[in-house]
Amino acid sequence: MSPAPVRFHDTRRTAYDFAESALVRCPRCDRVAHFEQRPGRTADARGRTYPERRLVCRSCGLSRIGNGPHCGPRRPGQRCYRPALWLRAETRHGELWAYNLEHLDLIRRFVVADLRERAPWYDTGRKMTLVARLPAWIKSAKNRGEVLRAIDRLRASVTSG
Repeated sequence: MSPAPVRFHDTRRTAYDFAESALVRCPRCDRVAHFEQRPGRTADARGRTYPERRLVCRSCGLSRIGNGPHCGPRRPGQRCYRPALWLRAETRHGELWAYNLEHLDLIRRFVVADLRERAPWYDTGRKMTLVARLPAWIKSAKNRGEVLRAIDRLRASVTSG
């Protein structure tokens, strides 16, 4: 009798669920730093409120607190408070990235699984979850080994970085 397949059940989490806490590259020492959005909100001169953003590096002791509009992809000349993500790996198919270790673990559990279950289409709730939005090359079984090696390298870089 063959062993039971490894199952993954979609928890309906999105990338926004992981974006509040991220491992980033420290702008001072270029090592692992922790970036988080704090629930406390501060108002600017126009009365708009933004979440407080905090960057802490245990290697060099850098600690920055910022508030202001969240920046998306960087444009030339744009000042952006969020540094580059630490958990990024280039593969021959594309770039694999994660905000933090919990996000990376979810991707790993999805890739390892032989049987990937989603909620029924008629069930209420989110339809386009994080695993539904993963690129096709990550979902493909033929790339499983390469993706798992990249995930293991990323996990190891956190402890050594």
